[in-house]
Amino acid sequence: MLTPSPSLPALGKIDAVVFDIGRVLVKWSIRDLYAKLIDDPARLDWFLAHVATEQWNFEHDAGKPLAQLVAERTALFPDEAELIAIYPQRWLETVPGPIPGTAALVEALAARGHPLYAITNFGAETWAMFRPTFPVLDHFRDIVVSGRERMVKPDPAIYALAQGRFGHDPARMLFIDDSLPNVLSARACGWNAHHFHDAETLETELLAWGLLD
Repeated sequence: MLTPSPSLPALGKIDAVVFDIGRVLVKWSIRDLYAKLIDDPARLDWFLAHVATEQWNFEHDAGKPLAQLVAERTALFPDEAELIAIYPQRWLETVPGPIPGTAALVEALAARGHPLYAITNFGAETWAMFRPTFPVLDHFRDIVVSGRERMVKPDPAIYALAQGRFGHDPARMLFIDDSLPNVLSARACGWNAHHFHDAETLETELLAWGLLD
């Protein structure tokens, strides 16, 4: 018989499922954009390690406007100004497509009437670009977007905010995220949390909690 993963001791019924979005529902990679623009592999690796880094994008997730993000990076790397300026213009190309299988799980959960929510580290401006492209999110009752709130996972404050907005006891919610620090922080805040690797493993977890049949 399947049993829930040891995120927390099994506390009974799960009332709501809370998803991360990037790398759980959709792929995200800055490389997917800049590989189209930089032919030399060594230069591409250098650019992604020093200029267009994930930590740089994280500043937007935390609330910094894209114009400021670009201006500050251009000041540090003036020779890369043209490539840096492309980032906000073609940001959607960093989202090459859905993670296989997870949209189907969202649809299955929604069909069974389970309340669905999300907590995502996402910039306010890039969220405005992305949200209309992914109608699966229409199933979600509320989505906490870090760039809008100016707080990011794994800060416990964002879980407290989400708990208040979603209106469920964290011990009766299942949070799903690909980042282990985010998962551990959620667990420390009293949430059940699944460390996402692939849709198949997540489906096993959902079955174990009785959320799917």
